[in-house]
Amino acid sequence: MKRYCQTLDLYDDKELIEAYVAEHAHVWEEVKAGIREVGIVDMQIYIYGNHLFMIMDTTDEFDMERDYARLATLPRQAEWEEHMSKYQKVLPGQSSQEKWKLMERIFKL
Repeated sequence: MKRYCQTLDLYDDKELIEAYVAEHAHVWEEVKAGIREVGIVDMQIYIYGNHLFMIMDTTDEFDMERDYARLATLPRQAEWEEHMSKYQKVLPGQSSQEKWKLMERIFKL
């Protein structure tokens, strides 16, 4: 199993942040199915202020570039990305892989 940790910032606006959190209480079923289909076994997003931290566990075969590109083509993924982008401090039209910045592990116990 592989693990990826990524970060992304939301606009620092209390109402937008609350709406973003509320959206994640009911992520569209097609989006969740697509995430699983490309080899993502578990995905968790944490929030601190307007900063997001995502932990993503994948199969050993998962390839970040290949499988994120494939994910973007699956049902409702692009629509979800566009829908979420109004909350995120990102450039218009950026893919999920471009939005979420891969973090480097600097310590492991």
